[in-house]
Amino acid sequence: MRGNKSVAVYNGKARMSRGIMECCVDTNYFVYFCWMGRDEFIDIIDDGGGLVQAKSPVIISASRSTDIPAFYADWFFHRLEKGYSVWINPFNNVRSYISYSKTRLIVFWSKNPRPLLKYLDRLDETGIHSYLQFTLNDYEKEGLEKNVPPLQERIDTFKRLVDRLDSDRVIWRFDPMVLTDRISKDDLLEKVECIGNQLKGYTKKLVFSFADILEYKKVKANLEKNHINYRPFEKDDMEYLARGLMYLNKSWDFTIATCGEKIGLEQYGIVHNKCIDDELMIKCFSEDKQLMDFIGYHPENVQLELFGGKSNPSNKDKGQRLFCGCISSKDIGLYNTCPHKCEYCYANSSKMIAEANYNRHKQSPYFEAIIGM
Repeated sequence: MRGNKSVAVYNGKARMSRGIMECCVDTNYFVYFCWMGRDEFIDIIDDGGGLVQAKSPVIISASRSTDIPAFYADWFFHRLEKGYSVWINPFNNVRSYISYSKTRLIVFWSKNPRPLLKYLDRLDETGIHSYLQFTLNDYEKEGLEKNVPPLQERIDTFKRLVDRLDSDRVIWRFDPMVLTDRISKDDLLEKVECIGNQLKGYTKKLVFSFADILEYKKVKANLEKNHINYRPFEKDDMEYLARGLMYLNKSWDFTIATCGEKIGLEQYGIVHNKCIDDELMIKCFSEDKQLMDFIGYHPENVQLELFGGKSNPSNKDKGQRLFCGCISSKDIGLYNTCPHKCEYCYANSSKMIAEANYNRHKQSPYFEAIIGM
């Protein structure tokens, strides 16, 4: 479908009328497609019966802003079945409607994705692909992640998800690395080694970052409020850890990558990561023409031996940090809604606000937006 064609769908029934092409979809609401260049917008009927315009992204990020798999999985899969959800801009509180009618991939982010397990069959039935960024840290002794499950339970969850998906589609993140008066560089390496030895053979990649505490005023304020004596990373600290990871990786053979970091650590075998990763999409989902078209990958027009089969660099997500390598996606999460209560969290202004918003959600657990009425 190209040009000025529109598509209308009502209760999954297809009709053709006066040049308007219609098709069947797995939804129970009226859809009217408007083709506007590369970005696609559709008119949908919301839960209240009103006609609203929604963006229809190909790639969904769920989510950098909150832990949807841990706390909002029921909400998300209900909204996926409904065909849309509402995102609230954290800077101006403007509501935006997000349609899932064109979604081909969901990238999940979580510290406790166990609730996803019961929904994976349902997701497969939709034909939508997925992979998972699984943050698996060990700050139990220091109490930096008070509301995450015990470490061994999270490692078991990781392995169960790999058995259900595969080792390419479950990515281990030790993120962020934090230095305090109780956590030294050697402590961090010991923690990473302990987890890495248990995940050997269960994942292909380790992603990490250095806590940018001074860059996030609310993180700095929260740590100081809770009397956590952090220490900013210096270049020497970063290179020390990189050397240690290079040594540990001799037994793991992971791809090791930094997330959003300016420093280059290639001499230690560490690359810059793309969390919303077109190259992983090509590797895992190359049969999906719509997704490949979106990322600009056309193997019939590319000499793979020269260009490595890489996709279009113009897809870089310009809304992320300068050194972020992610391609474009739509994040559907909301800040100040994650009850993990991690001490270093950049997504919550305060634990109290996050807890209050989570309680609001529980009052209306299937509302259009994560936060209920």
